[in-house]
Amino acid sequence: MNNKKQRWLIIFFMIMTPFILHAQDIGILVDQSAVFNAHGMEFEDRRYDYSGSIIPYFSTLLGDNGEFVFAAAFTYRIDPWFYVPELLLTELTMRFKRSEFKIGRMEYKDPLEIIAGGFFDGALLTFDTRLGTFSAGSWYTGYIFKTRAAITMTEEEEKYSYEEYYFDDFMNTYFAPARLLSILSWEHPSINGFMDVKLSLLGQFDFSGGSLDSQYLTLNVSIPSEYLILDLGGCFELIQYNGIKEGINEGIGSMTMAIAAKAGLTLIIPARVEQRISLKGVYTSGVFEKFPISAFLPLTTLPQGNLLNAKLTGLSILSFNILSKYSDTVSSDLSASYFVRTDLGTYKGYPLIGVNSDGYYLGPEFNWRLMWNSTSGFQMNLGAGVFMPSLGNAVPDANILWRAEASILFSLF
Repeated sequence: MNNKKQRWLIIFFMIMTPFILHAQDIGILVDQSAVFNAHGMEFEDRRYDYSGSIIPYFSTLLGDNGEFVFAAAFTYRIDPWFYVPELLLTELTMRFKRSEFKIGRMEYKDPLEIIAGGFFDGALLTFDTRLGTFSAGSWYTGYIFKTRAAITMTEEEEKYSYEEYYFDDFMNTYFAPARLLSILSWEHPSINGFMDVKLSLLGQFDFSGGSLDSQYLTLNVSIPSEYLILDLGGCFELIQYNGIKEGINEGIGSMTMAIAAKAGLTLIIPARVEQRISLKGVYTSGVFEKFPISAFLPLTTLPQGNLLNAKLTGLSILSFNILSKYSDTVSSDLSASYFVRTDLGTYKGYPLIGVNSDGYYLGPEFNWRLMWNSTSGFQMNLGAGVFMPSLGNAVPDANILWRAEASILFSLF
């Protein structure tokens, strides 16, 4: 059976499986968003965008220890007209006395939330013991919509990810690059009664005909108290290029390493208006000429900032956030972040930075969001943000980036 027939067969079975089962909870979510983007104080370069998603979903219990969840999406944009169908979830869960097994399309995030995040096709097995929780999983990315998967590890993958998909050439323009992600992890929620520890080993392997593989060893420690939470984490990455020397790490050897680190401090203030104040920092390595250290490469691109949308490669970020909860339904979020390049080569040539920039400091970004979540399944968000490159030295003459948005999410039944 050729590759195209295999893909269509798998998609067919993923779609038809839920109809064989007896559904107990069914509904349709409608998500609508209007966005205004502008460059510069005079709004000489502005763009309006209206998009939305229609998401049918349902779930059913399978006996006393099983559950099946299904969700699909039809996403569209008005100007220019664009639409894409997606299969979001087909997750089958079986629970036993001390273990849990999941198979299908499911959501996964690594403990540091900087390596892999999103939907993946595969299986996850979890064991609960007196020594902690042990997990093993493996997932494939080649059947997911490429924008949803956001895999841009190489220059070729990055270019392909941002190209439009065409329904007439569906098989060649829709699917994400084929990579396999496998994990082994251990978690203990209360070592000595006060410390949460997560240790993970992740490996991703190129199945798309290229030759870029990488492995990640991560450790995350959280020390919570009644009003204060301290988080510390780090990652060591090994990268094998096997002949590829292009893009971010051009000119380096066939094997190299990269590092990343995170730290956060969160203060919870239980006042009349409950507030959660946090200070966080993240560091990812760039290319160091005198050391065998290259730019950190995550499997999936998790955009940093609402306006900058930077890739977490060769980048450091310091952020301050205030989350205020006014009632059970109304809350707001105010954040300020500052972006610093770890090296001068990783982002050279990007549209905002250009090829001649020799500064490390990209500038700050400020965002505000007001959220209303009613008890009837209706949610509304209002937000605004600004990125100010003039307060950095990388591109101090660049225009300010503005963004304002409004979105609603509701369930039809």
